[in-house]
Amino acid sequence: MNANCQRPFSHALDRLRAAGLRPTRQRLALAKLLFDGCDRHISAEQLHGEAVAHNIRVSLATVYNTLHQFTGAGMLREIVVDAGRSYFDTNTSDHHHFFYEQSGRLEDIPGHMVAVSKVPEAPEGLSIRRVDVIVRVAG
Repeated sequence: MNANCQRPFSHALDRLRAAGLRPTRQRLALAKLLFDGCDRHISAEQLHGEAVAHNIRVSLATVYNTLHQFTGAGMLREIVVDAGRSYFDTNTSDHHHFFYEQSGRLEDIPGHMVAVSKVPEAPEGLSIRRVDVIVRVAG
């Protein structure tokens, strides 16, 4: 892990509190795994595997629930690449993604590198929160 990306343990606790989430043992352990390094894209299954490798006793269902709680609180962005296939992004800034179809890897594209020239109006009573662009690449 790049030393410039390491953050102190208190960072996970601070993020949970700032998001208004109670720092339960499982939330804190998963937040530490997610946020104590560089920004990254991770699936629920990958995070569950990391938790097991770190002797954190947590079910896959709890990992899913926690990831969705973190997403709802604005701590993560969910990137849906296919039906039933999502990644969670610790970088919540304005940006888009390359999706490498063969490996399943996501790579950030800075927000200013993509221009969307026309967006339809949202259905009545709704508003557009953001536009996500996924550029699928194969090779």
